[in-house]
Order: sequence, then C-alpha cells, then structure tokens
Amino acid sequence: MRAYISLKHLVFTLFLSLPLLTLSQEVDYQSGKTYILGGLQVTGLQSYNEQTVKTYTGLLEGQPITVPGDKISEVIKKLWNLDLFSDVTFYIDRVEGDRIFLELAIRERPSLNNVTFYGVPKRQIQDLVEDTDLKKGKKITESLISNSRNYIENKYRKQGFLNARAQIATTVDTSETNALNMVVNVKRGDRVKVKDIVFSGNEKLADAKLRKAMKKTKEKRPGRFWKKSKYIEADYEEDLKLLIDKYAENGYRDARVTMDTIVPLDEKNIEVRIGVEEGDKYYFGNIDFVGNTVYTDRQLNQILGIDKGDTYNGVLLRKRIADDTKPDGEDLTNLYQNNGYLFSQINPIEVSAENDTIDFEIRIIEGKETFLNRVDVAGNNKTNDHVIFRDIRTKPGQKYSKEDIIRTIRELGQLGFFDPENIRPEIQNPDPNAGTVDLKFDLVESGASQIELQGGYGGGGFIGTLGLSFNNFSIQNLFNGEAYKPVPMGDGQTFALRLQASRTFRVYSLNFSEPWLGGRKPVRFSLSLSRTQQFLASFGSNGRVQVDKDQQFSITGISLGLAKRVQWPDDFFVLSHALSYQLYDFRNYRTGLFNFGNGQSNSLAYTLGISRNSSGPSPIFPLYGSRMEFTAKFTPPYSLFSKKDFAALKGETEEIIAEQVERAQLGLSGEARDTELQSRLEELDQERFRWLEYYKIKFGADWYNRIVGKLVLRTNVEFGFLGAYNQDVGYVPFERFFLGGDGLGRNFTLDGREVIQLRGYENNSLTPVDPITQQPEGGIVYNKYSVELRYPLTLKPTASIYALGFMEAGNAFNNFQDFNPFEIKRSAGIGLRIFMPAFGLLGIDFGYGFDEDLRPGSAGTGPSGWQTHFVIGQQF
Repeated sequence: MRAYISLKHLVFTLFLSLPLLTLSQEVDYQSGKTYILGGLQVTGLQSYNEQTVKTYTGLLEGQPITVPGDKISEVIKKLWNLDLFSDVTFYIDRVEGDRIFLELAIRERPSLNNVTFYGVPKRQIQDLVEDTDLKKGKKITESLISNSRNYIENKYRKQGFLNARAQIATTVDTSETNALNMVVNVKRGDRVKVKDIVFSGNEKLADAKLRKAMKKTKEKRPGRFWKKSKYIEADYEEDLKLLIDKYAENGYRDARVTMDTIVPLDEKNIEVRIGVEEGDKYYFGNIDFVGNTVYTDRQLNQILGIDKGDTYNGVLLRKRIADDTKPDGEDLTNLYQNNGYLFSQINPIEVSAENDTIDFEIRIIEGKETFLNRVDVAGNNKTNDHVIFRDIRTKPGQKYSKEDIIRTIRELGQLGFFDPENIRPEIQNPDPNAGTVDLKFDLVESGASQIELQGGYGGGGFIGTLGLSFNNFSIQNLFNGEAYKPVPMGDGQTFALRLQASRTFRVYSLNFSEPWLGGRKPVRFSLSLSRTQQFLASFGSNGRVQVDKDQQFSITGISLGLAKRVQWPDDFFVLSHALSYQLYDFRNYRTGLFNFGNGQSNSLAYTLGISRNSSGPSPIFPLYGSRMEFTAKFTPPYSLFSKKDFAALKGETEEIIAEQVERAQLGLSGEARDTELQSRLEELDQERFRWLEYYKIKFGADWYNRIVGKLVLRTNVEFGFLGAYNQDVGYVPFERFFLGGDGLGRNFTLDGREVIQLRGYENNSLTPVDPITQQPEGGIVYNKYSVELRYPLTLKPTASIYALGFMEAGNAFNNFQDFNPFEIKRSAGIGLRIFMPAFGLLGIDFGYGFDEDLRPGSAGTGPSGWQTHFVIGQQF
C-alpha cells in the first residue's frame, strides 16, 4: 500500500498547481538529495506515446537528479505549458541505494471532436469557428470555453445585440478516445434601438445640433431608413468624440463629456444620457510660423486660411495642418511632403490664452529634403516590370512627393491588370540624416483577359458568340512557345478577336492596341479591322425563317489611331487622331432601312478627340474625379469639288418622297407606280451618297463624387450632332443616333450608328421614325442627362459587385431646328453590376419610363412603364 509523505517536503509549485511526490517507504526529504535516475515511468496516457513524453522531459536514465530540485520543477512547467494536460504529478516509486525510480502521472485534456452551433445564421458559423479556434482536435480547457463564450457575446453586442448570450456545453464522444463534443447555443435577441438621446448641461448648442453631430448613433424615428437607430458601442464611442469636435468647431475648445450612461427601457430599447460641460467660447488671436525657410509666412497663411478674430475651430485647424480624411488634401503637411520634405513636422502650439483669445505658434521642423533611393514593385507575376515602371510617377533620384505616390496608385489601377483596392505603397529604409527613402509598391494581379462565349435563339435561329480579349498581351512573344501561359502576356497590349454569327448575319472584328508605341512615350497606337454581313430574312408559309444570301448588306472597315498624353492644360488630357474607312455594299437588299438596295457607299473620315480622365482609383468603380471626351469626326466635303447638281437631286428626291407619302395615305401603295418611284429614289440616293460627307460632333462627361464612405454619386451629360456640309446633299443615312433601351446595339447592321442607353424604354424607342417605312431612322441630334448613386457590395479581385439607383432623361431629334434640350423623356430605376475579370461586366437594370416613346401607335398609350435591361460588356 502506497504511503504519502508530508506535503511540506514534496510540494512543487506551478502557478496554482500542487504536484506531489509520494514514496512507498519512509524517507526524510527535509532537504534535497541527489540521486542517479534509475528509471522513469509515464502513466495515464491515452493518445500520446510514452517514449515521446519521456524524450520531451529531457530526463535520461543514469543522469544525476536532485529530489526535490529545480530540474523536476522545470519539467513540470514545461509539460504544463503545452496546455495538453490537466494534471502533471511526479511520484517516487522506489529508492535503491543511490538510484531513484520516478513515476510521471499525467491526465490528458480531452480533445474537441465536433462543435454544433444553434441560434446563428449558417453563413456565420465558419467565421465563428475560425475566430474562436473551436476546431477538431483542439484541447478543451476552461479558458477556451470561457474565452469562446465571451468572444461570441461581445461579437454580437458590437453589432447591436446588447442582450446576446452564449451557452456552451460538452458531452463525451464515445466514438473517439478522450474526446468531447461541444454544443454552442447562442441567443442573440433583438437589436437594441436608441429610443431617446438626452443631453444635459448644454446651453450654447441645442440638443438637435448635438444629435446631428452624432453620425452613427441616431434616435428611433419613423421614416428614417438610411441610418438605423441601432446601438453599436464602437460607433457610440466615436460619436462622443464627434460631439467634442462639434463644440471645437464652434469655438468651445474646453468642452468635454462629463457623463454618459445607457439606460435600458425594455429588451428592445435604450435611452442614452450624455452630460456635457461647454466652457467658454474662444477666438483665434495671432498665428505665427516658426522654423519655416522653404515657404514664406504668406504662402503658409494661404493654405492655413485662418485669420485673427475668427471663431476658434479646433477641427479646422487640425485639418489645415494635416487632413487625415483626404490623402491629397490641401494642408500644410501635404504642401511640404509634395515638395520633398518627407521628414517635416508641423505642430500647432498654444502660446497664450488671455480672456477669450488664443495665440498660436505653428512650429515647423522642415528636416532635410528627401529623395527616392530605390523604387521597387512586387506581386507582378505576369506583368513585366517595364509596363509598371513606365506608368509610375515616382522615379529613383526624384524628390519624394506624396502627390506623385497617390497619382501612381491611380495610374496602376487604371491599367486594369491589378486590384486597385490592394495597391499598397510602402516606405522603406527612411534615413533623415541622408535625406533618402526607398519606396515599394505591393501589387495583387487580377485577371486581365476575358472570354465571351454565348449562345441563344433569336431572329429565327441560333446565335453564337465567341470573343477573346487579352488586355495584357505581348505580341513580341507571339512566336515564343515558352511564353504561352496560356497566351503571351505581360507587355500591356490589347488584342481582341470577336465572332458572332447566325443564319441571318455574321460579324468579325479584330482589334489591337499598343499603349506605348516605341516604348518611350505614352503614345497609343490602335488598329481595328471589321467585317459585317447581314442577309435578307423572311418568314415562309410554314413559319420558318427563310434566308437569301444573295440579298445582303455588308460593311468592311479599317481604322488606325494614335493617341498621345499631353501636358497642357494638365497631364490628364489625351489628344487622339484616327483615320477610318468603311465600304457599305448593298446587293439587292431592300428592307426600308436604307434608301437604296443596290450599290456602294464609301466613308473616309478623320476623327479628332480631346479627352480628360482623372477618375480613380479603379476604372470599374471610380470613387473620385471625372471623365470628359470631345470628338469631332470629318469627311472631305466632296460636293464642293463635284460637278453634280445636288440641288436638282435633292429636289427630285423630296418630290418622290412626298408622292410616296401621299400615295400611302390614299392607300395606293403596292401599285407599279410605287416600284418606279422607289427605283428612281434609289438611283438618286446612290448618286448623293456614293461618297459620304458629314461632320459629327460628340461630347460626354462623367463626374464622380464620394458622398460618404464608398457611396458615390455619378453625374453624366451627353450631346451628339450629325451635320451636313451641303444641305442639298442632306444628312447621310448612316452614323445616326439611336436612343432608348439597354444601349447594347442589338441591331447587327453596324452602320456606324451610335446606340445610346436610356433605361426604362424599349430599344430604339426614343428614335425618330421614317415617315414612309415607320421604322427608326436615327436621330440627327440627341442629348442625355443621368445621375446614379452607387454602392459597392464587394470590390474583391475575383468579382466587383455594386448596386445602383438611377434617374435619366434624354431625347433624339431628326433636325437641329426641332432640338430642345429641355424636351426630354424621363426614367428612374435600380440596378446591379458584377465585374468578373474573365467575363467582363454583367448587369441588370429595372427602369420605369415616365413618358410615351416615339414608336408608331404609342401616342396616347401612356408611360413606357417598367422595362428590364441586361448589361453585357459595357462599363458605366
């Protein structure tokens, strides 16, 4: 029978643990005695190997060991710190002369096998498991259970569930050795709302003004839907700081919160009570600058914008020194950092406060002018370094400029090769003494190529689309087999192929662009080739579509363009030039869409474009800046050099059209006379439009303004006009404006038309119609206005998703004399956009048209009503 010796001889202390030494025979251990370890036996193990535990203790048979002694205490601490055991105790088994035999008794902690959550949404369970580390195999301790319970309760309390409770229970799992299952039952309750916010001690600022200053903690009011009245502790703490800022904005620099408490009214409502001490109102006195040599006092005062006698405003003063809310803010810190003084320090110091006036010194330590030593990029596995460095505004040897860093983030985001949300500039190795710093841009590449593969049924047959767009292409590696991963990538070029075909039409296009022609300057070269064929289709007696390929209309086109980034008025401007040629070929193609069914038209045009794009940082979801573009497209005025009598041609044409309209009104259509008139009209139009002459002016602008957080307001305005040099020649039947609908251009003739989106109406339904054929003939002039509120749901590289609400208005006219920018068709609605790098932009809009459209027979039918629009491949 084992006998236990006195505790005072054998206690080994480890935190609150009291391991015991026990001997089967009476031994005096008033003081430690050294033995030779004769053996060590480990007992109580269930899932661990005995030899593994022995090895971990570091105790070897034959080594000297003092009992009691530090070595045994160290082993106990070492094993206890593993957090794998609930009890670690040494026993003396026996002593034989100078040899001692020990027993190490261990009790293993149970392991977690399964954990089950109740009372929380399924989508949140995995996050809770990871946050609390309740994973299979985890050793269960009282600390683990307590910490998990506290974490879950605090998590939901931070979300407004102030009455959240979590209960955790464990049961033995008989299918595993020394394992427990865990059940976590969460009772979140209802979100607690703020019924009232009660202030005390305020005399200078009214309750309503103080409540308005609290941005996220709001009283429960009917009709408030934008900002909820739920109580979130972290938001409330921030709002208390905003209260003090509101007083500081109004001159009360000594204001403070003396008391705040939460009073529960019931399980769903609380009352917030806040006591304030306002203090006296102050004014700015003298403001002196000390230590400035780079800028004069006058220059600094212009940025500071605070005069003697102004009401004290601590928030304004702080922002004018360093505005943390705007990385490109107009403040003194940015003024220095944009001019190379990275290590500058600017501190406002109150030097006197007499009566109600405070004098300040703005103490400036300019530091040494700082230059960039190294500029590196990381994370670009596909994109070649030179593609990145040519768009970086920060070069080694240049002065440090915070403004250039911000601009670089925008430029890299605009490339479309990297996730704009994860472009991180990192300042490294700052050396104030040498005045140097290294800069590194950490990048996360996103998919730069897109594939379009669609199939559907329309127009009486199957429509197939295959499109490949490589936006980071490398044409120099086109014949390098090792570069195909799966295609040559990395040089920032764009190469796109698209094929769309059905029984009734075929569309082929090839586009290539090089953004840095020659590799030295940002001169974009572009080449576009296209071929379109439209076959005449009709419905046979059996209801099936009959296609006659001998009756067709085709367009063959080529376009060459050059665009250069210019430095004036600023370097956001781009000047572009393009030369294009289109051949319109009609072969017995008479549908009423064009005035002639046989013959050819030629269009040789030069386009001048001036654009400015300062939006950013992402082209998919801009948060700031604007986009503006003006284009003017001209053809040569052939009629000035021709000997044709265009006045006579126009007169005869108008007479024929008038007779056709009159005969249609009298119900005489279909007679032989109509065929003669139509044939002559085709001959006249062929003469007038053998070489197209026109000029086309377009203007469009978008402005992006951040309202709060990432809620963005997009404002848009557009205008287009198609003009004629010679009124006797008239307006060309191509290049016109078709307004209304989704803007995708689903008519496959591709006759140079501009398809303008105006949601809430059917496609082309706001386009003037031909008086004879009653088909949309396109407008000569149009205008459009729109506003959108956008909010991102996610901006991850794999998919960017944002919701939007919109209001739009616009109209198209068939002559400039009828143009009225205020005679517009209105609509409003909501939509969703999803951008995936591999597939481009997808979206859906639900728009309501408030006015009648221009389709024949729609007069008097009332508003257009609700329309559903799908978006594919466009960016708004």
